[in-house]
Amino acid sequence: MARAEAARLAGLERQALRDAVTRYNAEGVSGLFNRPRGRRPEWLTESEQATLAAAIFKGPKPEVDGVCTWTREAMAIWISVKFGKTVHPSSLSRILRRMGMSRQKARPVHPKTDAKAQERFQKKASATP
Repeated sequence: MARAEAARLAGLERQALRDAVTRYNAEGVSGLFNRPRGRRPEWLTESEQATLAAAIFKGPKPEVDGVCTWTREAMAIWISVKFGKTVHPSSLSRILRRMGMSRQKARPVHPKTDAKAQERFQKKASATP
């Protein structure tokens, strides 16, 4: 049987059939299965990801970072300053998801908040019936 006829019966192009036969001859039946393709290496290294996670959990310093809450844009700027790598905010969202973080946002706290004054206010409010 000619290769063209065999390819037509198998529903393949001649070149695809030739490649399959070559892989079968070299590796047996396991050579006919699709192979997993490689992924692009991570943009941030493990140590850079750990540093980023620590900075996120610690929170930004308004006097140093210039922001009071982390946004993707602010983190992208922080990464470019700290590591010298440019990251688009959308890509940063994927990086954070791979690190196991979600888009939850803590309630904003003003930097000049007085915790004792808030506690006194809450005690006064709860004292009245």
